[in-house]
Order: sequence, then C-alpha cells, then structure tokens
Amino acid sequence: MSYSKIYNIVQYKTLKLVCFIVLIGIISCEKSSEIITVESLLKDMINLEKIAQFPDDNFRLKQQSSYNRASINPKDTIGWFMNKDFNSNEKDHNFVRIEEKNGKKEWVLMEHKGAGAIVRTWMPFQSASKSKTNSIIKFYLDGSDTPALEGNMLDLLNGNGIFPFPLAHKSLRSAVSFFPIPYAKSCKITVTKRPFFFQFTYREYPLQTNIKTFTLKDFELAKQTIQKVTSTLLNSKIEIKLPDTFSQLEPNQEKIFYLPKGEAALKNLSLKLSEYKDSTITRFVIIKMNFDGKQTVWSPIGDFFGTGVGLHPFKGWYRKVAEDGTLSCRWVMPYQKEATISIVNLSENPINFKLETLVEQWEWDENSMYFHAGFRQQYPVSTRPFSDWNYITIKGRGVYVGDALTVMNPVKRWWGEGDEKIYVDGEKFPSIFGTGTEDYYAYSWGGISTDFYEHPFHAQPRSNVYNKLNRKTTNEKNTQGYSTETRTRALDGMPFQSSLKLDMEVWSWTDCDMQYAVGMYWYGDANSIANIKPVPEQVSIFPKW
Repeated sequence: MSYSKIYNIVQYKTLKLVCFIVLIGIISCEKSSEIITVESLLKDMINLEKIAQFPDDNFRLKQQSSYNRASINPKDTIGWFMNKDFNSNEKDHNFVRIEEKNGKKEWVLMEHKGAGAIVRTWMPFQSASKSKTNSIIKFYLDGSDTPALEGNMLDLLNGNGIFPFPLAHKSLRSAVSFFPIPYAKSCKITVTKRPFFFQFTYREYPLQTNIKTFTLKDFELAKQTIQKVTSTLLNSKIEIKLPDTFSQLEPNQEKIFYLPKGEAALKNLSLKLSEYKDSTITRFVIIKMNFDGKQTVWSPIGDFFGTGVGLHPFKGWYRKVAEDGTLSCRWVMPYQKEATISIVNLSENPINFKLETLVEQWEWDENSMYFHAGFRQQYPVSTRPFSDWNYITIKGRGVYVGDALTVMNPVKRWWGEGDEKIYVDGEKFPSIFGTGTEDYYAYSWGGISTDFYEHPFHAQPRSNVYNKLNRKTTNEKNTQGYSTETRTRALDGMPFQSSLKLDMEVWSWTDCDMQYAVGMYWYGDANSIANIKPVPEQVSIFPKW
C-alpha cells in the first residue's frame, strides 16, 4: 500500500473519531441541559417507564438517619447491633451536630454538600399516642442562612402542611413525605427541638448536574402538576379485564403463555385464582417469566403481588390485590425479542386460574433493563445472637425497586427492631443505614401498630389477624403470627453500577425462632446475576406458633 493511501486512511479515521467525539459532546450537552426541577421530579414519579431505564443522570441514592453511631464495624458484634437508633436525652448524639442561631439551638439532622434532591422523609411520633409536636423543621439549601422551607416537623411531612396527600402521608404513628426537594449545591436540615428518630433519603447527583433549587415560588407555579400527580397516584387503574372462564392446572403442572414477539414491554398483568380458602395457596402457585431466553422472575404469587400468605387486599402504585381475588401489577417489563409467562401449581390439588396481559411497544436502548423478581425464605431464623439477614445480593448494573416481607413471629412481643443496611457498588459501610424494620416500611411504633394501612408506595396488608377486611379496634400489642410489609420505589429507586447488597437486621425482643420470607423486585442488565435461586421446596414450609 502506498504512503498516500495510508495517509488518506489515517485522515479518514481521524475525521471519524473527531466527529464521534463531537457527537458525544453534543449528546452530553443535551443531557446536561435537561434541568432537574420540582416539576420534572414529580413527573418522573408517575412515569412508569422511567423506572425500567437506568438513569441518564447517574444519581446515587443515599440516606442520613438517626442510626446508632456506635455501629461502625460489622466485625464488632456488639456495636454493629446497638439498638438505640434515636435520641432520648442530652447524652445521645445520633445526629450531625447542634448549632446555635440567635441564641437558640438547632439540631442538624442532615448535611449534604453537592447536587441532590430529598426524595423521602420519615419522622415518627414522639410517643405512640402523641401525634403533635412544636418542633420546627428547616431546610437550608445552597448555603443560604434563610430556610427555603420550614414548618411543623410532623405536619409539614404528613399531609397537613403544604405537601398534599399522598405526596405526604400520616402513616401508622409517623409522618412520611415523598415530595421532592432538589438543590444545586447543598442541603442542611435542622429541627428546633432535640430529635427522636429520623430518616432523610436523597439522590446524590454528579457535580455537573443541572438542578434548579427548590423555592416556594416554584412550588406555587407547580400547583397544577402537583394536583395531576396526586390524582394519578390515587386513581391509578391497575387491573385489566380477565377472561370469562378459568383454566385448570393439575398438581405439579405448568402452563406457559407466549407474549408477542419483537421489541415490546409487558405493561399490565392480572391473575385470579378461583378460590383462596386455603391461605397457603398463594405460596404454592408460582409465577415465572422469561425475557429473551433468560428467566428473570420466579416467585410465589403472594410474594410477587405483595399479599403474603393468604388474600389480603391493598392498593399500591405498582400492584393491587382486590377483594374479589384479582392480583394485578403494572411493572413495565421490556424485552427485545420474546417473552413467556408461566403459572406453576406446586400444591397437591388442582387449581383454577385466569390470566390476562397487556403488551405494548417499546424502543430498546442502552438504558433499557429487564425486570426481575425473586423469592427467599428461611426457617428457623434465630433471633439470638443478633444478625443481618440478606434479602438479596446482585452483581451487575441495575435499579432496586421494592420488596414484600412476610414474617412469622411465634410470640406476641414486637419483632422488627432490626435496621436495613444497604451497600452499593462494593461499599464497606452501607450508604443506607436504617433505624428499624417498620421504619423502612414507612410506619413506626411497630409493637402497637398492627393495623392495616395502604399508600401508593408502602403498605401493611396484614399484621397478626388484621387486614383491610378486619380492622384493628383496640390498642393491643400482639404481633404474633404472620405480618406482611411492602415497599415499592419511584424517585427513591436505588441504582447500582456493579453491585447491590440489602441486609435486614434480625432484632426481636424475644429469644425465639422466626420465619423470614421476602419477595423482591429489581431491574437489571442481561448479564446481571443475583444470589436468589428458585427453590420449590422452600414454599411449603409453614411453621406453627
């Protein structure tokens, strides 16, 4: 080959490289020019397709809470399981620090330097029966000495303030807010009285992210969007029309349903059994899904739809369990070529069921991910010594979007003091360290909070003998038997680039053997793997108490 030809080839390849770099720069500029605002975050909250795509802005979910500061090293078996995740006197320092302004104290609960957005807050009642406080919570943004937002610590966050229900919610003995509060440079949150428990979950964005910091003026301008979001969350229609007749499935039989081929997404799924008299049937009937040749879903239907053992109606943003026995979900589940759904009967008797799906178009790109759902059960789980029980460990890139925990507690005393500990991308210390199992599921005072409750993003479908059809009328503290808690995520979905590990601390007030069973939901790339494998024999373990 002549020198001139080589030179021309080099010139051509160089030109291609320059064009490619310029194109990438243009794309990057376009992405960075998309401003994150209160309105954009609210719209993302109700965008069902958004959660099925790895985020362009590459945020990381983090949390600052009142977890016990003695918990430093997992190898310290005493300090790691210290249970005083609150502040009850002046000696406790499970917060950032105390500042003084104009001769008055303010307790700093959260301080984050950099671009971010608060996407979930949780604050409990000071006592199980005291729903009022005179403590003022203040949000200082971008280094300002003047709060961008302030109000009564509970009322502001429980729907009695400017944030309407269900964006802010009075849960069982706690205040929970999902209203997004973005900031470009920094966020500091303080209260005017010594804090009790608290959790502030926030997105941490890369420094170059274009963010418009929250202001009350922008809040007022977003009123129309706020009204649309609240209405959408409360009036979502999840179920689709089922066939008129039931199909029968013999013991140990599987029926496979083939979805339309090509780029598409399963966007709605409804299933109904003919009867639920035997409450264990929700464990013995399994749902399986394969997308593009890989099985990504294997779960008992009770744990997949969030009802636990038996039929316990509730309605959430992604799932609904109807009183007539219809189980529905609308997780968006994209695929590129083909997909199947299987129903498996692991019981000893025939079952009758109906199934319907809704599949629509989907344009697959580099951010598209496959939906996954798994199941893990263990019995016995000893409560002594205290331990961390692993929900799931995932390798690869993805977003964790929810779980449903069903616990069998053999005694009447409260079982759920354990903290969640979530590690992302190989962290040595969890970036999310909670304050109690019930706090993770958005309520508080678990020993007495055994009543049914529901919200678009969290619920307690069952506790002890109580559910939506059998409400609690007393103040008894009996947590014996089955409890099912569930939490799903929108703005507080947890992205991970290489790994995610979610542990829940087993911390009961009684030395006993419990049963833990959890269904979990996440999105992941085709090569992502988890330590949760189908174990059919695990579904038939029902301990007595």
